[in-house]
Amino acid sequence: MNPELDLGIERVFRAPRKDVWQAWTDPDKLAQWWIPAPMRCQVQHLEVRPGGAFVTRMSEDGDTFVPHLDACFLVAEEFERIVFTNAIDSGWRPANPAPVAITAEFTFQDHPDGTDYRIVVRHGDPDARARHAELGFAEGWGSVADQLARIVER
Repeated sequence: MNPELDLGIERVFRAPRKDVWQAWTDPDKLAQWWIPAPMRCQVQHLEVRPGGAFVTRMSEDGDTFVPHLDACFLVAEEFERIVFTNAIDSGWRPANPAPVAITAEFTFQDHPDGTDYRIVVRHGDPDARARHAELGFAEGWGSVADQLARIVER
């Protein structure tokens, strides 16, 4: 991790890697935790494989959904690692996403208490990293990791 370009979060979930992986790869489960509450998530495409589409929508009221993420998976190593970018959209077209282009890596490793879950979000330059931090990266992505914990630690 490059501290000038990257932001990260680490958690230990009291759940096996298989359960954490399933919460990531099952659209119904992903919809339960992917967006910070009280927003609601709708998963349009979830093809967890290299080149696969990752498209979600969000809603404040549960009725009207607007675009949230249109991305492409770069890496999917079962039970170990997921990497996606929003710099390439789900149709493999170059994108200029708002508010910032990222490449996000999620790793799952065995831990004595369950699963060591790490997120590294990479940015193209220090300004993009700073902008993402100012927009509430730690709070937003941290709350999403907490929501994931509640799903897998049941």
